[in-house]
Amino acid sequence: MPAVVRGGRRQNSQAPKRGAPAGASRGGPRNAPATAAKVAALGKLDLSPRAVMIALFSGVIVLGIVLATGARADRIGASIDQGVASVASGLGLTLDRVHITGASEEATPSIRRALQVQAGQPITTLDLAAIQARVQSVGWVESARVVRLLPDTLIVEVVEHDRLAVWQTGGRAFVVDGSGKIIPGADPGRYPALPLIVGQGADQAASEILPLLDQRPRLMSRVDALVRVDERRWDLRLKDGSL
Repeated sequence: MPAVVRGGRRQNSQAPKRGAPAGASRGGPRNAPATAAKVAALGKLDLSPRAVMIALFSGVIVLGIVLATGARADRIGASIDQGVASVASGLGLTLDRVHITGASEEATPSIRRALQVQAGQPITTLDLAAIQARVQSVGWVESARVVRLLPDTLIVEVVEHDRLAVWQTGGRAFVVDGSGKIIPGADPGRYPALPLIVGQGADQAASEILPLLDQRPRLMSRVDALVRVDERRWDLRLKDGSL
């Protein structure tokens, strides 16, 4: 039977609830939808006639420079992007705040690094789909939604993987979610209140037995660890040392 080792003092199993340069270079026709989206974002603003004239004048200048210098068609999209960014900055449409909701204190730093945004960049040029994909690639995150709130705020809504148990195997410990997958970056020492499961296959089978034990809170309160034996059955190790 595997040795059961667990440290750390008891605490709440849920961490307290608590987003640097972005963007690759823009290309030609493949970037047309993204460029259109940025222009559309500007179009949703209630701008004064003077602001509209400034924006149009800036756009004409940028396009004129492109044509005058003999730029190829596949560079026009990038130049329009630059023009939109210039107009956005002139109108004060720059990123100033990032709000992350649904993320634990432990996961928030990884999510912020994945955003790859920085204060002061034009908010209309942010690629929300790319930001969402990066956030969802973070091990903690099950799903994410990214919203641009003009004039200066980015909102990131996150749903994290649930923490089901601490799995001990091969002399190491991991935090696993409801499907038995290891949550990268999760420190088992921060979740002493989670059930402790031990042995090969325990990670995949835990989602079947733990709900049954939750229906018997008096028994569950006496359990120190659930030990998987031969990937077929469970031994319950109680806090008094008995099985």
